[in-house]
Amino acid sequence: MLLAIDIGNTHTVFGVYKGPTLVADWRVTSMLQRTEDEVGAQVRLFLTEAGIPLKRLHGVGIASVVPNMTDIFAMMARKYFGVEPLLISSALNLGRAIRYDDPNSVGADRLCNAVAGYTMVGGPLIIIDFGTATTYDVVAGNGDYLGGVIAPGIETSAVDLHRRAAKLPKVELHFPMTTIGKNTVSSMQAGILYGAVDAMEGMVQRIQNELQGQRENKAKVIATGGFSRFMAEHSSVIEQCHPSLVLDGVRLIYERVNGKPRKRA
Repeated sequence: MLLAIDIGNTHTVFGVYKGPTLVADWRVTSMLQRTEDEVGAQVRLFLTEAGIPLKRLHGVGIASVVPNMTDIFAMMARKYFGVEPLLISSALNLGRAIRYDDPNSVGADRLCNAVAGYTMVGGPLIIIDFGTATTYDVVAGNGDYLGGVIAPGIETSAVDLHRRAAKLPKVELHFPMTTIGKNTVSSMQAGILYGAVDAMEGMVQRIQNELQGQRENKAKVIATGGFSRFMAEHSSVIEQCHPSLVLDGVRLIYERVNGKPRKRA
């Protein structure tokens, strides 16, 4: 079995794969203060509750956008599983060209999304990841990573609006019945959520236009991240949702780079 870990700025997601099947997954808050022993204890608890023996895990793959946490989780993998973890980066053989000015600056999560998305549905492809930031990753028809867009995330925008405007409250993120709000809360919800839908659809159209200018076919559009299903319910642009896309990418890259466990020397 493989333990795939997606370390984000807001949440960290763990997934256990048996072959291509995700058999268990957990989401926790990302905390810089945790030690490798605290993380190890947490993972062992999750495995115990899922009925997965610790000795069944023979590989660990990590996709991280938080450098300080990467080292902690890598030490946890060595100490508790006796394996050298695979850290996802552009330096690995991903089987696809990365057409970015600096390939090393592409986040590991975005690389995983591109690899998993293309493997699932082919290309050209637009992958929208609704997380701390809303990212758009664009994959060519031949699987090459073309680049993308980074925008403020939905929850990030809501928190920032509340923080910067003294009289605006913190609101729950659900779509109001009407766009025209009759009170401050519904007005904010409409602005944040319907605004996010319109921005997303507009961005997708811009990307589609550029791809067609490069003689690519019309791209498929899939979504991932915590708000993906939530947003897909209010937009016909999103064709499929795959919330565990980053974890799937960790597995696929791990299998490509090193099909066998990376045991420590």
